[in-house]
Amino acid sequence: MRNLRCMIVDDEPLAVKMIETFVTRTPGIELIESFTDPVMALSKIRDAAPDLVFLDIQMPDLNGLDLSRMIPKETRIIFTTAFAQYALEGFEVNALDYLLKPIRYQKFLEAVEKAQQWFSLKEAASAATNEKEDNDSIYVKTDKVLQKVMIADILYVVGMKDYVTIYTASSKTPLVTHITMKGIEDMLPSSAFMRVHRSYIVALDKIDSIQPGMEILIGRTIIPVSDSYKDAFNEYLRKKALSL
Repeated sequence: MRNLRCMIVDDEPLAVKMIETFVTRTPGIELIESFTDPVMALSKIRDAAPDLVFLDIQMPDLNGLDLSRMIPKETRIIFTTAFAQYALEGFEVNALDYLLKPIRYQKFLEAVEKAQQWFSLKEAASAATNEKEDNDSIYVKTDKVLQKVMIADILYVVGMKDYVTIYTASSKTPLVTHITMKGIEDMLPSSAFMRVHRSYIVALDKIDSIQPGMEILIGRTIIPVSDSYKDAFNEYLRKKALSL
């Protein structure tokens, strides 16, 4: 796999220096540029389109969460923060991971390996798309093997921390793979799948019914629609339902 191109954005020079040192020690990743000014970093990130940005959350003028929403979606984020409470919010944007300060090299290395796996899966899926234009499958890594999964076979996806479980119509045993919900969401076609909860993505054509209380029924599985996703799901229903 090619080297991942990265940038560092942190208003603390010592933190920048530490991450630069980690990058230098780590194979498979190369540094493009570092910034202590998030506003200046934004234009550079848009121009250079790095694979990965190590991004501090608490910064003056423009915080990391806001900045992450303004950069190209192809660029993945690893947040760096001294406050663990920001972690969950970080996963609502295009974040692959977060590192809690003071950052240990072992944790940094684990985050980089997760990023490498994400890009490896993305490139495998892209290769499959090039071979077959209708893009009817994805590849997920299970037990060190890239497993082909037909998109039409997927019922729903359940996320738990750094893993997702993919439930399919053709198998009683779900597939478990090491990737974030945002990562798998990006791999699935938005026309056919919708995220309805922090922990659930559903195949829209597999929905059997919508129960009172905005609960989705797929087979015997009840999937809740959380408040933060209700507007988008209601908009989908307005286009599909005869009456609401």
